[in-house]
Amino acid sequence: MEQMPDWGTLPRMLRDQAARYPDAVAVRDGDGVITMSGLRDAAAEVARGLLALGVEPGDRVALWGVNDPSWVRHAFGVWDAGAVLVPLSARFKGIEAAEVMARTGAKALITGPGPGAEPLAGLLTPAERPPHVVAHDAGPGLPALGAAVSREAAESRALAVGLGDLCEIMSTSGTTGTPKGVMLDHAQVLRGYWDWSEIVTLNEHDRYPVIAPFSHGFGLNAGLVACVLRRATMMPIPVFTPDALMSLVGQARATVLAGPPTLFHRLLDELERGDRDVSSLRVAICGAASVPAALITRLVERVGLDRMINAYGLMEGTVVSMTRAGDPIEVIATTTGRAVPGIEIKVVDDAGEPVPTGERGEILQRGYGVMRGYWNEPDKTAEVIDADGWLHTGDIGVLDESGNLAIVDRKKELFIVNGFNVAPAEVESLLLREGSLAQVAVIGVPDPVSGETGWAYAVPRPGTRFDRDGLLAWAKEHMSHHKVPRRVIVVDSLPTNPNGKVDKQALRTRARKEA
Repeated sequence: MEQMPDWGTLPRMLRDQAARYPDAVAVRDGDGVITMSGLRDAAAEVARGLLALGVEPGDRVALWGVNDPSWVRHAFGVWDAGAVLVPLSARFKGIEAAEVMARTGAKALITGPGPGAEPLAGLLTPAERPPHVVAHDAGPGLPALGAAVSREAAESRALAVGLGDLCEIMSTSGTTGTPKGVMLDHAQVLRGYWDWSEIVTLNEHDRYPVIAPFSHGFGLNAGLVACVLRRATMMPIPVFTPDALMSLVGQARATVLAGPPTLFHRLLDELERGDRDVSSLRVAICGAASVPAALITRLVERVGLDRMINAYGLMEGTVVSMTRAGDPIEVIATTTGRAVPGIEIKVVDDAGEPVPTGERGEILQRGYGVMRGYWNEPDKTAEVIDADGWLHTGDIGVLDESGNLAIVDRKKELFIVNGFNVAPAEVESLLLREGSLAQVAVIGVPDPVSGETGWAYAVPRPGTRFDRDGLLAWAKEHMSHHKVPRRVIVVDSLPTNPNGKVDKQALRTRARKEA
């Protein structure tokens, strides 16, 4: 593998790229572009504004909006200021965003319009707002605020950032169910996504539409950061619609496409309907999904891909495993490949002992990519990172004789809707806020369109007149779309196990019958 330059931090990486390749196109948005030197200058202006607000090294700054060039400029500006980026999903409603900012102690919020062009800051009550709120699409903005701060002061701040300093706190439901903040530092993000990019063969000739939200580790690190690392042209996609897929490949000449198998099924369906030019596309990337072998074969033959890559990572562990060039189609279809350099993997039984090759067990990971911990939650951190440094992922997997890892189940209760992790405990907590429920239990059930979807088994409060449609309307108003249950089933009581806990397995059995 090519050796990564000795950058150490994201601000130093950006400066080196801008100095050596000032005119390289870092971001393309329609006809508009941001060059490497332009991105460096824009980030420095944002950092001056943050310094003017009193943001100190290590302070948390939240960024809330859709994938767009402004998000990119402000993210690098946060890092230039020595602050820690706290990305908020553009799908969040006010309650969800406020909880993440309160949990991380965010000093400032940078925000703009949401997916429907509504101002996201308007979803927050005055009490929910952090000390500083800056709308990048209205008012003076951070560059104007920073006029009183010298360029030298901002540059000094950027160069003082250390490779062990935190760069991100990513919100995740984690391996233990409730939302937490995953701490990642500059050095591990740089190394993890340099190696990821090397295996993907991402390079300066690529045009990469970043469909995954920047608020998610895949969109931020394997998208935004990876593109600048390798000087690939990033094309941020604010709101992705399947209908726009062919224009990304045909007109925008995308060379790299990353997403769930449904994305590639759609691509092939479009090709079946008519002769489209997809000759630019050379790399397709799936994430920890079981990909039908026939789909890979059709993509390689019909699209002419150089390579199809399957990979496994998690917020707490960055990149864990990836398939490699030359892997047989069956390996790409049924596994997530072998451990990336610097990462160890083992599969263990309930006693923590390694299981024989080919047998199921919990996936443990160790190496540079393991998070620094959950923000302000040492006890929760100790639950998932043991004394020997192994991260207990909560995922169930199988290793073959060649070290290829297949993800076969999830030990944790998370389910995945359109690529987004959903924690039942979080959804249950939010639904109870509506006020008409005494108890509720949420499970994930298979869905042909979204992969999985949520079903809620609800026990109404005594003496209340339960309104199923009203509950769902409240959920849509206050929760991200992927968290809203598809069905609400009213029950007199929830099944429990001998320990008195809700028996989710019994509910899954019932759901299979009802489906």
